Amino acid sequence: QVQLVESGGGSVQAGGSLRLSCATSGVTYRRYCMGWFRQAPGKEREGVAAIYTGIGMTYYADSVKGRFTVSQDAAKNTLYLQMNSLKPDDTAMYYCAAKRDPRFCPTLSRDEYNYWGQGTQVTVSS
Repeated sequence: QVQLVESGGGSVQAGGSLRLSCATSGVTYRRYCMGWFRQAPGKEREGVAAIYTGIGMTYYADSVKGRFTVSQDAAKNTLYLQMNSLKPDDTAMYYCAAKRDPRFCPTLSRDEYNYWGQGTQVTVSS
């Protein structure tokens, strides 16, 4: 059974940094595509970053490229999202997700993902 539990959210001023963690169980990183998504009030859930260890690739939304870094620690069964130079527009609930079919990975298409965490809130003030 796949379980995903996010942590690390909080409130930070613009320009600051946060590191989100997603503790995973039931996931083998070489066989799953992992992603981070976010949803702001009144907006659709959007893909932020994705990683597929099987081919050693990452993929980022243009809005976070150069500021966010996605990584995995297989020994700790944890997915990370390092967020630097945060902006007020980054304010959202952040979710990690797992896609059991690694074809077309990494991907930011939310419909491709099968499992979701409960989310962690990130608030960036100006």
